[in-house]
Amino acid sequence: MAAGDAVQPGNLSTVAGREKTLFGHPRGLTVLFLTQMWAEFSYFGLQAMLVYYMTGDLGFSQAKSSLIYGTYGATAFLSPFFGGIIADRWLGRTKSVIAGGALMMAGHFAMAFEPLLFPALALVAIGNGLFIPPLAVQVGSLYRERDPRQAQAFSAYYMGINLGGLTAPLVCGSLGEMLGWHWGFGAAGIGMAIGLIVYTRNLKLLPPEPMRPNASTPGDPKILSAIDWRNLRILGVMIFTIILFRVAYEQSGNVIALWVEHQTDRSLSLFGTGIEVPATWFQSINPALIILLTPFLMRHWQKRDRGESLTVLFRRMSIGCMVSSLSMAVMIGAALTLSSDGGQPVSMFWVLGYFVMLTLGELFVIPVGLSLIGRLSPVQIAAMLMGAWYLAKFVGSMLAGIMGAYWGIIPATVFFGTGMAALILAAVILAIMGQVHREK
Repeated sequence: MAAGDAVQPGNLSTVAGREKTLFGHPRGLTVLFLTQMWAEFSYFGLQAMLVYYMTGDLGFSQAKSSLIYGTYGATAFLSPFFGGIIADRWLGRTKSVIAGGALMMAGHFAMAFEPLLFPALALVAIGNGLFIPPLAVQVGSLYRERDPRQAQAFSAYYMGINLGGLTAPLVCGSLGEMLGWHWGFGAAGIGMAIGLIVYTRNLKLLPPEPMRPNASTPGDPKILSAIDWRNLRILGVMIFTIILFRVAYEQSGNVIALWVEHQTDRSLSLFGTGIEVPATWFQSINPALIILLTPFLMRHWQKRDRGESLTVLFRRMSIGCMVSSLSMAVMIGAALTLSSDGGQPVSMFWVLGYFVMLTLGELFVIPVGLSLIGRLSPVQIAAMLMGAWYLAKFVGSMLAGIMGAYWGIIPATVFFGTGMAALILAAVILAIMGQVHREK
């Protein structure tokens, strides 16, 4: 069956049973992994350079640059929800991915021309919305229902996201700083072009298109069943826990960055020479740990789990939230140490411990949550619900920003304790969901 052929909703996710595998997974996973990796390379490449470009070459004030950056980021988080609706109802998944990737590529190349700043950012934000939800849904659609490899696949897919995010500042940012920002933006556009080439040349390895709601077939696929509505309620509660998770998680690039700059002793002695570790380097710890730890977790889950029941998956997410809450406990310890030392900067190992705990928890939460979206979403609105995942990221990030505004106003121990409480609440809710929604 060709990639563009329609199938009945009940027959979705059967590709894995018919095609050859690579490392025990459908070859389409490699295609989607590489496509997403190059897309993230382009997206984070632009993000790494944007503020510097606006305050430097364009001469914008810091306040104006921050406002533009924030608006662009918010739009990029919101657009996947609407892009998912477009993919579900009109374009279909494959065409939506291609159209979104093409818009993002055009936006990155347009960044090379100063008068096109705002149209370029709009193209990237809109393209991101069309691109992300259907691509993520296609990952889940490679597998049969209850296939234990699906959760492993989303872990690999998530590693691809972080691999692109890790390399983008190193490549695009270095080109931008050494040769000029336009070179960096051009590199981001080339990265997106490579992702599109990988995707379009391997369409035969991707899952078939589901029947869209306007199709004329017996049974009217527009109508959601009782099981569909039950799954929607489950996903609604799960997405709420992701908002709680994000409220604490997004402090890693906000308040934690300030802590690293002002409250952390970043001095290091190498071969008798004292150096100071740049504060920005600490932001690389998270993606580096994800890339390092994901293969070990995938191997562990592959050996341990014979079936991925809802109970198992929700318990895994609950454990992840509890582990992430320990990252806030570490920072409470750092704050107490700072206070007892009279305000002197504390060891960088506190922040390292924070990122280790946060990342370990994240690997139990985000890939599994993506897997549940792919597994429980009614086929008619699967891409829209994947977009709702990013809407949760938007809401969580906004709440994290509001919470961050109180940094310095309330004691650091109370601040980190609030984040810890949000993560523990999410863990409790997920544990209860695992008990209530048992599968036979």
